[in-house]
Amino acid sequence: MTDTRESPLPPTADKARAVEDMFDRIAPRYDLLNRMLTLRMDVGWRRVAVRSLRLPAGSAVLDLACGTGDLCRALAAAGYNPIGADFSAGMLAAARVDAPLVRADGAALPVATSSVEGVTCGIALRNFVDLDAVFAECARVLRPGGRLAALDATVPTNPLLRAGNAVWFRGAVPLLGRVVAHDAEAYRYLPKSTAYLPPIPELEDRVRKAGFRDVRHTTLTGGSVLLLTGTRA
Repeated sequence: MTDTRESPLPPTADKARAVEDMFDRIAPRYDLLNRMLTLRMDVGWRRVAVRSLRLPAGSAVLDLACGTGDLCRALAAAGYNPIGADFSAGMLAAARVDAPLVRADGAALPVATSSVEGVTCGIALRNFVDLDAVFAECARVLRPGGRLAALDATVPTNPLLRAGNAVWFRGAVPLLGRVVAHDAEAYRYLPKSTAYLPPIPELEDRVRKAGFRDVRHTTLTGGSVLLLTGTRA
């Protein structure tokens, strides 16, 4: 029987520790669950994000919240030189990449100013405590003309798709998380954590205020995934 118990999202003061502990726990089965829960559509989402960078081959691209390295591998396959950064030591330990990796807070990156041509982030914006500080750091480390591409989950606007999204992510996802990763609580958090993200127009405005131009968004898979892009001014 599906466990439907609800637990509150971590308050801001406790969010960083709660998120770090959660990702440390689920790291060993994270890739397997991602493929199962998205029916492998996550592979295509990352390819779209990488294509949206439109940078010369060999460009250095910093992947925020790199996790086990999926986006780093997609960046390398596209001819870029990825660098991964993540707050979770467990995720970095489970990573299978040749790219250099660093444990870091997205709001205080140990990366030189104007040192990379691209920044990516895959389904993780909602996990940061201070999005404005993270966007400011993205702008700081990017060279002028550099590109930002960030994916995240969102809620479809179509009522039918929104209902299906709710059934899958609030019902099936925690059940699979319990069976496969033995951690239903983490997979109850992940669907609910979209509540941390501001509305898309506000999100775009905050990226612009951080120092980006040509800020745009597109949605994928029936509006359940957001791709946010911008160019360093």
